[in-house]
Amino acid sequence: MIAIVDYGLGNIANLTNALTYLGYEVKVTHDVEELEQADQIILPGVGHFKDAMTRLNELDLIPELNKLKETKPFIGICLGMQLLFEHSEEGNVDGLNFLPGQVKKMTCQLPVPHLGWNKLDAPNVSLNEDVYFIHSYKVHTEENVVAKATYEDDVVAIVQKDNIIGIQFHPEKSGDKGLQILDQALKGGYIK
Repeated sequence: MIAIVDYGLGNIANLTNALTYLGYEVKVTHDVEELEQADQIILPGVGHFKDAMTRLNELDLIPELNKLKETKPFIGICLGMQLLFEHSEEGNVDGLNFLPGQVKKMTCQLPVPHLGWNKLDAPNVSLNEDVYFIHSYKVHTEENVVAKATYEDDVVAIVQKDNIIGIQFHPEKSGDKGLQILDQALKGGYIK
């Protein structure tokens, strides 16, 4: 069973539908016991970084998520990916600190938010697909990067360290290729 962490700031309906379409059993929850029973954890997210961390604190989920990431496959999607990192300029607040890196406001001549389809650049794996992005902040890290996209500058699109995967784009909104990438992440990740 895949548990989607419900903390009130997620793309939960579309993600649940995508996972069900792929044949997975899904539970949307913030109950600690249900999270512990899950085979895999997905931390979704749409919205403001500080609001997300505040809500995770209010639900007392941060200690549990820290434990779960040690023993279960753990995927962060969009804002959920950004929460995996050390700190964000969005609200000037610390993240979960599962991965090294900072989240910073996008600064470029192109319109922000970065909204629409972009091709992944993943030289070491076969993930060179068009996927759907919507975000105004991006991760700054040189570590654990599996794929990037270009939106004037590089955008870290996928990261992986052991059982922790971060996906900046919305695989559930990226058509068949996005679903394929999500399924691949759930079946063991990107780096073979």
